[in-house]
Amino acid sequence: MQQAQGPSAGTQRTFFGHPIGLMTLFFTEMWERFSYYGMRAILTLYMVKVATGENPGLGLSDQNAGSIYGLYTGLVYLLALPGGWVADRVMGQRHAVLVGGIIIALGHFAMAFPSVPTFFLGLILIVIGTGLLKPNISAIVGDLYSAKSERRDAGFSIFYMGINIGAFAAPLICGYLGEDINWHYGFGAAGIGMTLGLVQYVWGWRLLGDAGTFRGDEVQRAKDRRRLSIGLVVTVVAFALVGLLIWQGVLPFSLTWVAAAMTWVIIAAAALYLGYMAFFCGLEPVETKRVGVIAILFLAAALFWSGFEQAGSSFTLFAERLTELNFFGWEMPASWLQSANALFIVIFAPVFAWLWLALGARSPSSPTKFALGLILLGAGFAVMVVGAIATGYSGEGSEFQKVTVTYLLLTYLLHTFGELCLSPVGLSSMTKLAPRAFVGQIMGIWFMAAALGNVIAGRIGGLFETLPLPQIFLAVTATTAGVGLFLLALSKPIQKLTGGVK
Repeated sequence: MQQAQGPSAGTQRTFFGHPIGLMTLFFTEMWERFSYYGMRAILTLYMVKVATGENPGLGLSDQNAGSIYGLYTGLVYLLALPGGWVADRVMGQRHAVLVGGIIIALGHFAMAFPSVPTFFLGLILIVIGTGLLKPNISAIVGDLYSAKSERRDAGFSIFYMGINIGAFAAPLICGYLGEDINWHYGFGAAGIGMTLGLVQYVWGWRLLGDAGTFRGDEVQRAKDRRRLSIGLVVTVVAFALVGLLIWQGVLPFSLTWVAAAMTWVIIAAAALYLGYMAFFCGLEPVETKRVGVIAILFLAAALFWSGFEQAGSSFTLFAERLTELNFFGWEMPASWLQSANALFIVIFAPVFAWLWLALGARSPSSPTKFALGLILLGAGFAVMVVGAIATGYSGEGSEFQKVTVTYLLLTYLLHTFGELCLSPVGLSSMTKLAPRAFVGQIMGIWFMAAALGNVIAGRIGGLFETLPLPQIFLAVTATTAGVGLFLLALSKPIQKLTGGVK
């Protein structure tokens, strides 16, 4: 085998020029994303499905379902920040991924039982487990490569392709089981997928070398373990107290209010954390400037995900209610259209990986790629504006006609191109821009951007039954494309703040 130039023993053996440990992480993340996207494909449909009949759902309104969807998907990514802290300070990324995967599997299996308590218990467990797994498996990928490796971005693109192989298969399997047979079979299939990922991860553990292992001070580690234990006890007691007050009617409760509050909580938390890191952690001047760039990319990513994640909310409802899914007498499950984005990723991720590598020093900077991602996102929503007008749908009770799947497929294609400009590049940029001692926590910040975007996406999806769709989609088009053009104009000044990181 050839010798790769990297920081850990995990990079000593290579596979087609990449560290062989990338193969282990590729398949682990593939199965984890299978579990996540399989459950997500049917989550909104299950919640809005009437609570009677052969395959009953929860019978919630679009607004409440959208709020739950946004809160769940937002919290999945929000807990990436404490998950990164736990890995950096207590157990290391390697063990955080293992523990997180186990908790995720338990969550999916809880949802396989048909009851409201196990449904919400499952969501909570998945949130906790993903918070541990998601930021840290990406950090391990970065740890396989040296900071100056030209293959780093290509490696993240390959890793991203693994994500989308799982995301492609998940709606087809879990969607069919959930929509056509029983919702809880679909949730259970997601749990089986995560279990397969865990088996593969443990089997490939040795291929990672020392990537993702704990490298902190052992004395400080003991102190942080005590802090973690105290924090967990305080958190559980606080949530139990709030739940008791809501149950007794002392505190009012509204899902839409909680979703709105969560939006501002995430913004405040990210701002405070990045501010603390920049000014109170003794960083070098160049590291402080890079934290500023991270803040800018955070806002751009949050805006991107707020539009992109309509795939699981308003686009899913558009597919079920306003799209013609009958082909020669066969009715395609609406959730299957969520595989389109993943299929396009599998097809085009190698193309983009090759493109960035072929361009070399002429490759666009990270801020430029982020700008292109937002512009392409806006273009996709422009297509949906036309599709929404064609349906004539203007809210619940209005007359409408179904349109072809072309609108959604073209939108997903444009969004895929935008995603390939922003998401794998963003993962790589965070590991390069982050101060060495804060890599896991900066990955947590990156996923907080996804959390913010998902919460907003759920709130937008909840407007499906109340506002005219062309109005909703046009507002998203103008916002995302407009900010993308503004960021494109400022990309060179922003790039100068990175101190040479591209």
